Amino acid sequence: MISLKKVSAFLLAGALVAGMAACSSQNTSSDEKSEGGAGYPKKTITVVAPSGAGGGWDLTARSFAKVLNETKLVQQPMTVENKPGGGGAVFMAEYATQQADNNDMLLVNSPPIIINHLKKEGNSPYGYKNTTPLAQLTKDYGAIVVKADSEFKDLKSVLEVVKKDPKALTFAGGSAPGSMDHLVSILPAYEYGVDPTKIKYVSYDGGGEAITALLGGNADVIGTDASSVKEFMKSGKVRVLAITSPERLTGDFADIPTAIESGVDAEFTIWRGVFGPENMSEEAKKYWDTALDKLVDSPEWKKEVETQGWELEYKNSADFSKFLAEQDTQVQQLLEALGMEK
Repeated sequence: MISLKKVSAFLLAGALVAGMAACSSQNTSSDEKSEGGAGYPKKTITVVAPSGAGGGWDLTARSFAKVLNETKLVQQPMTVENKPGGGGAVFMAEYATQQADNNDMLLVNSPPIIINHLKKEGNSPYGYKNTTPLAQLTKDYGAIVVKADSEFKDLKSVLEVVKKDPKALTFAGGSAPGSMDHLVSILPAYEYGVDPTKIKYVSYDGGGEAITALLGGNADVIGTDASSVKEFMKSGKVRVLAITSPERLTGDFADIPTAIESGVDAEFTIWRGVFGPENMSEEAKKYWDTALDKLVDSPEWKKEVETQGWELEYKNSADFSKFLAEQDTQVQQLLEALGMEK
């Protein structure tokens, strides 16, 4: 989960400043027998990544759908749709209002589903309570990244520059100001004594677009999730300066220091989960409970998680709902104490 100590410090510094047809809405009424009743699912399942291609939500959604298709744990085809906008907030509004009864549409999300809803600036009127939480699947960590030919060889060298002039570099990420990639980008600088409100941050709709901006010279540094930059790192296009994990990762990231190793106490964990619509039928929910229990135990899923550079951390629907409620309460209390609640 997000380190609330870090979120609190970030908020205290003031850095949070900055249609589908209605036919699907009848799935739990007269059409429930054909769509959400016996034999569910009877049609293609859509998994939505509320971002552009290439970021953490997109990779999670595609891995999730691919393994379920390949293992035949779900008999109907599964497809992925990208719905970018507002760091996930645009599709969240559609999901909560137009797709609330659509058993055949799932959503992949992570901490922004809580952060975007509770913050004062640029908030979303909808959050995880407008969904049916199905499972936490994985956890990932933040990464501070530059182009491979950047003058910066380590995290400290970046921080020294912004300490002298906070606006000297352009930071970027795949989420709105105050949301996840922004926190990943800014927390190391804050911990290094830099006023995070003075740092230039540009938001993009997804980690893939942020990486494109970096490679195109429109950003000097990006904060994103480690898994989404792995292939760019392996191909020699980017240099990962630090990972926000409590200790070094294994595999492809074994040689990358943590922010803590770099002398900066910046730790940030990114969970990812899958959600159903708010009014998902009980039969559909039970179906996914069973399917996801089998998925996380399958060798195919374990291999996919390892390939993507994630860590397997599964919570079933009951445990995931409890976890989300606890995190929601903690973040809300922090925002209220700081006068930054919506």
